Amino acid sequence: MFVSDLRNEFFNFLSGKRVIIISNIDIDSIAASKILQTLFRNENVIFSITPVIGLKALKRTFDDNKSDCNIFVLINCGGCIDLLDFLAPEEDTIFFLVDSHRPLDLCNIYSDSQVRILGDHRNEEDIPAFDQIFRDSDDSEASGDEQEENVEEDGGLGEDDDDNPDRDSSSIRRSETHLEKFERRLRRNREKRDWEKTRERVLFDYSQYSYYARSSALVLYELAWQMSKDTLDLLWWSIVGITEQLLLGKIESSTYTLETQKIQSHVSRLSNKINGKSSTAVRVTFENDLYLALYRHWSVKESLNNSIYSACRLKLWTLNGKKKLNELLVEMGLPLAQASQQFTSMDLLMKKDFYQMIERTAEKYNMPGIIYGSFTLQYGYRHRFAAADYVYSMIAMIEQIENERTAEYCFIEALESLSRVNKDLIESGIDKAKVLLDAIFKQVKTSLESNQIYSAGPFLYFIMQDENILFSSPYGLTLLAKFMLNAYVAVSKSRRARESPLIACIPIDITREICLLIGIPPIGDETKNFFGKAFEQAAVKSNAAIAQDFFDTNIIQIKQSDCAKFIDALTVLLSR
Repeated sequence: MFVSDLRNEFFNFLSGKRVIIISNIDIDSIAASKILQTLFRNENVIFSITPVIGLKALKRTFDDNKSDCNIFVLINCGGCIDLLDFLAPEEDTIFFLVDSHRPLDLCNIYSDSQVRILGDHRNEEDIPAFDQIFRDSDDSEASGDEQEENVEEDGGLGEDDDDNPDRDSSSIRRSETHLEKFERRLRRNREKRDWEKTRERVLFDYSQYSYYARSSALVLYELAWQMSKDTLDLLWWSIVGITEQLLLGKIESSTYTLETQKIQSHVSRLSNKINGKSSTAVRVTFENDLYLALYRHWSVKESLNNSIYSACRLKLWTLNGKKKLNELLVEMGLPLAQASQQFTSMDLLMKKDFYQMIERTAEKYNMPGIIYGSFTLQYGYRHRFAAADYVYSMIAMIEQIENERTAEYCFIEALESLSRVNKDLIESGIDKAKVLLDAIFKQVKTSLESNQIYSAGPFLYFIMQDENILFSSPYGLTLLAKFMLNAYVAVSKSRRARESPLIACIPIDITREICLLIGIPPIGDETKNFFGKAFEQAAVKSNAAIAQDFFDTNIIQIKQSDCAKFIDALTVLLSR
């Protein structure tokens, strides 16, 4: 069931109760957790936060806490599975869901009271009607037939039946009754078969694509606003959440633009509220920015080289691409010495005019979409970060899961980095993000030069042979796969390349022969992903051992020995 009155039906309901927050480990979830954590602390709600990276961890966390608490808030996890079937909770257990993954499981949507989804059902796309998916069981239908059949014999058929003048007429009546029953049963079975076919088609149409809805951080910020508890910090965290959705292609740019228009009104209101209170007030501003990764904290040349948009538009892994880059810098009026040093160390006038330099030359160098609207955070006199800077920094923190850095540790570090007092964490994350982005560019360059991207007909695929810690987690592999697909399309002479999705696979545990595999939709259709359902069907047809444990269904783990037959089955499936 949906809960649209978040203040009364969600927050006030939790007042005075103990709550367990279970959060997915992604940027939007971390930002949403930070907002909820702040609200709970202000209202003295007793809570604890536990991060989970997949379905098994969700089940384990629930089992560990179900005896101590019966109220759970799930952030970006669990919305797309039947929670009551998967977790088997007690009847008094209540789940509050704030999840941007779509489509939501229909059992969660039509749950009476145990599963409560934060949001308005009117904003959801094409939810099937209850009667199209659920109906009374066969037992209740059969009971009616049994009652009709167990009628008493009228008068009984004994020795004097031959002398009974009404025997023939009663026999006719009984035969007509049996015929009617038979026809009614046939009609009911036919209606049931038709209903089941319709149900199967409706379910397929509803669930064939996975996509993303509104940022969970933005949903919880609006709760804070309704309670008059919102601040610029909370608003900034929600901006980080929706910026991650944009940069990773989870939402369309038009959706992002509509949301930023609403956010700007909140920025103006809160800025006017606090400006007179401090000479070093926090400032959040909306301005045109560039799709250049971390350029304020890097050199211009390295940022151009390692950003997906500019690198693929200029084909910077080729010799001609490098020449074009130098030509671009010359036309911008930016000397190579200035472009090669840290942006903060550049000449003051060149820093000030850098945006206009790019804007003036973007069309000529095939980069018309390099400009987009974004938000920046400034506090004190020196600290200035774009929302994208936070996103890349936090991605790098999350991705560095090693023996001494557990997933829980990475989650807490990223959560704490959102606090302004922990700017050192953000700056450290930015340094790590530079390493990640540089490694992605080098891997793309190597793969293209050695022709490691193959066409299977309906899709492209790329398989790495060596383990690489930087690409062994969902975020790292996602960024690599998106860069790889855009780069391949940029250099391919085939017209079909732009319409082709990509599958990328990398070993993550050589000793156990486990690989991480991801499916990326075609360029221009990035918000709808069909690989979740396709992976399920291909695994069944190929008898491959896969684990769809992640909350993003287009990411799976697979045995290395099963990769070939799995890809073959997927090729046959998608060729239809």
